[in-house]
Amino acid sequence: MAVGRIRRLDAQPVNLDGFAVENADLGLIALRSPHDPAPSLRIEDGRVVELDGVAEADFDTIDAFIATHGLDLSVAPEAMALTDVELARLLVDFAVPRAEVVRLVNGCTPAKLACVLALLRPAELTMAMTKLRARRTPSNQGHVTNRADDPLLLAADAATAAAYGFRELETTVPVLADAPSNAVAVSIGAAVGAAGVLVQCSVEEALELELGLRGFVSYAETVSLYGTEGVFTDGDDTPWSKAFLTSGYASRGIKMRVSSGAGAEVLMGGAEKRSMLYLESRCVALARAIGAQGVQNGGIDGASVAAAVPAGVRELMAENVMVMARNLEACTGNDALMSESDVRRTSRTLPILLAGSDFVCSGFGTIQRYDNMFGPSNWNAEDLDDWLAMQRDWGVDGGLRTAPPESLEPLRRRAAEAVQAVYRWFGLADLSDESIDAAVDAVGSKDLVGDDALGVLNAARTIRESGLSMVDVVSALAESGFEEEASRVLSMLKARVVGDYLQTAAIFSPSMDALSLVTDPNDYAGPGTGYVPSAARQAEIDDIRQARSVADLRAEQASWASSSIVSVGPAPVGSDPREVVVGVSPATGREIWRTLSGLLVVDVLQEILAGIEEEGALGRVVRINDTLDLGMIGLSAARLAGSGISVGLQAKGTALIHRRDLPPLANLELYSVAPVLSRADYRLLGVNAARHARGAVPEPAKNPYTDEAIEARYHTAVVSLIAVERGCCSPTGPDELKVAE
Repeated sequence: MAVGRIRRLDAQPVNLDGFAVENADLGLIALRSPHDPAPSLRIEDGRVVELDGVAEADFDTIDAFIATHGLDLSVAPEAMALTDVELARLLVDFAVPRAEVVRLVNGCTPAKLACVLALLRPAELTMAMTKLRARRTPSNQGHVTNRADDPLLLAADAATAAAYGFRELETTVPVLADAPSNAVAVSIGAAVGAAGVLVQCSVEEALELELGLRGFVSYAETVSLYGTEGVFTDGDDTPWSKAFLTSGYASRGIKMRVSSGAGAEVLMGGAEKRSMLYLESRCVALARAIGAQGVQNGGIDGASVAAAVPAGVRELMAENVMVMARNLEACTGNDALMSESDVRRTSRTLPILLAGSDFVCSGFGTIQRYDNMFGPSNWNAEDLDDWLAMQRDWGVDGGLRTAPPESLEPLRRRAAEAVQAVYRWFGLADLSDESIDAAVDAVGSKDLVGDDALGVLNAARTIRESGLSMVDVVSALAESGFEEEASRVLSMLKARVVGDYLQTAAIFSPSMDALSLVTDPNDYAGPGTGYVPSAARQAEIDDIRQARSVADLRAEQASWASSSIVSVGPAPVGSDPREVVVGVSPATGREIWRTLSGLLVVDVLQEILAGIEEEGALGRVVRINDTLDLGMIGLSAARLAGSGISVGLQAKGTALIHRRDLPPLANLELYSVAPVLSRADYRLLGVNAARHARGAVPEPAKNPYTDEAIEARYHTAVVSLIAVERGCCSPTGPDELKVAE
């Protein structure tokens, strides 16, 4: 039987994850397989006749498409002549312009680029990503779904996500036929939250394209690519069919990226003994060849497969850098939950957050984990505060901002009411005010009133069969009193016609400026260059809702003020040998009234005095005005006590027992962890002080123990409390205090 420590480890969340022994035959290998081809390229008369060890006559459809459309043959001989190490160094050397790296990579075969990326260590991948991402300004994408396809909740959650700063929102459905309703609801909600938020409804490709043609969505990313021909044909697809579909989206003004990522071929039993990185390199080269402006990768649905093998998480990031090096928009995964361990899933994301990406997450779950119809994301609504804190900790832009809590109720209500008005306008459904109230306050779909699945289905069917378009929705919004939202939706439709957001890595700012590789190119060239948040944006990053100032603390403390502690004049030196003096800090009963444990200071004093009296001693309270140091407070009080024994108390709750013949930093007993102290602890301190006064040797009081992050929770409050204490210090002598009973 395993020892206790191993049994305890076995119970940790990380041990719910699956970990695989590396196995090249199954494709369970991250960076390099012995079966990966050696990089090669032969060109004859402007035609590729050999690609990565495969002769033209033996090309599969992926080889053929890349050879014909995916390589810049004018630069290929130069790029392929570089050693892998030479090219890898160019990726991380900030003295080498991004454009030069892109030029050379355009001539690299899939095997060549895979070999190069496999050389980069984690810190080097972060450096390369910082330099190579397409758009200067980082951003983020969120999922908005729910188990019931409830349009009111979808709209409220979309508005909330937009308020938090997500610039793309992706929805999907548990019931395929509900898709038109979901697309309308999320688009309306997004427009309530902010202007310029792009929306996708991830469903079967023909239906998704139809939704785009009718204006209900503005981007797509579910056109999937695979690294082996067998997996491609299993899905009844070829590179040519994917190219046609990609062109179909773009030609109708719908921004489009493809999806791929490590693990997909492994899950389908078609990895052909190749490494995940090599297969993904084929996908990324193909994405460039078919004319997609971007790629969603980094494992995606196969992220947990990649994470199960050695260096798998490193491989996921290498995939992302590969996309950037090919001059495509990078939507860098971090969507599918790749571990039950908070530590592992954070380690997956943190390097990308630090480096910055076109979309750090290709699906941050802005809703509860149980409501995410894509499956739980690596980051979910429960993690929003953590994400905002990480941005602030590192001073980086992860695309999000704090939505003021007081703003969310009216925002969510307006979104739900807008959907209610539109659905009533077209006779889609009569959504009740009671349902609106539930959706506004709901944490997730479990908090809704009922589940009208047929009502949603009928609304979606009516939308699809009636020929309704987003232009009609604009009219309904305007006629129903939602003019600003109508204007925002109409602006998005106009932008579809202009087409600027079809450029690589495009998003809209809240003022509807298109930011892309063309208008906002990444210009990082080393320290002092590249993206730095503006002063206003940095203020958004810094201003998390939990931050507190000294003024906030003063106001909070003032709410607990009372007349229970009053000064009755100067404190004399006592002569009664039974006397124990309780010395308190300068702000006690002036500006600080509540300790870190939540006890009122007067209650703490009453417990200490009661403990002193229990042992037959006399208690007296004085305020030491000239110092906030606990040791000096205790020593000064002991010198006033007839017994020479004192209790020293800072207003924040830290306390000790002192004796007048000891050095200031010495003490008889000490309570140093104020946040965990209870009434009983303070009473015991009073008891022991009285016993010391009688000359007894009591059993020392011990600090209560906790394994919680006490310092993280309270140290910022301590800084403010100490600042208040210092402001109350004066060279005056001690005050005698009267404490209410």
